[in-house]
Amino acid sequence: MNQPKTYDLDDLTKTFGLEERTYRFRCVEAWAMTVPWAGFPMRKLLEAVEPTSAAKFVKFTSFYDERITTGPGWRPNSLPWPYREGLRIEEMANELAFFATGAYGHTLPKQHGAPIRMVLPWKYGFKGAKSIVDIEFVAEQPATYWNTLVPNEYGFEANVNPTVPHPRWSQAEERIVASGNSLSWEVEPTLPYNGYGEFVADLYA
Repeated sequence: MNQPKTYDLDDLTKTFGLEERTYRFRCVEAWAMTVPWAGFPMRKLLEAVEPTSAAKFVKFTSFYDERITTGPGWRPNSLPWPYREGLRIEEMANELAFFATGAYGHTLPKQHGAPIRMVLPWKYGFKGAKSIVDIEFVAEQPATYWNTLVPNEYGFEANVNPTVPHPRWSQAEERIVASGNSLSWEVEPTLPYNGYGEFVADLYA
C-alpha cells in the first residue's frame, strides 16, 4: 500500500468518526436478527491507506494468543488459528461494508468482537471477523478460517442466497431471533443478499 498506517482504537474513531447503522444479520445456520451498530464505513480506511493496483484482496486477521484464547480441551495446532477472513477490494469499497466498534448503544464487549469487527450485511455472519488486529492488502485470494476447515460448507464469497442450500440444511427460510422471553421463532423467507441486492448485486454480475 502507498500509505501504511498503524491505528489504535482512539485513532480510528478520531480519524474516521462514528456513525450508527442498523443492519439485518443473517447466520449461515439459518437464524437472523437486526443489529444497531456504531462504527465507520470500510471505504474510509481503504481511501486512507491507498493500496497499490497490485492489491486485489484484503486479508483480516483476528487477535490470537494461545495463552489467552485457548483453554482446556483445545487443540490449537489442529486448527488454522489465528482466525482470518478476506474480501475482494471491490467488496471492501462498497458503502455497506462497515467496521463496528459498538452495538446497541455501547462499546463492543470482547465477546462481540472488541475492539473492531467486520460487518457485511449481505453476507453470512461468519464473514464478519471479530477482534481484528491486522489488515493486509494482497494480490491473491487469502486463506480464511472456515473456508479452510470446511470448504464445501463455508465458501469464500458467502453471499446470502436462498437458492443455494448448506449441505446440511436449506437456506430458503430463516428463523428470526425473538426479543424478550419468547421461545418461539418467527420464520420468514430468506432474501437474496439478505435484502441488500440493490446495493451489492452489481459486484457479482
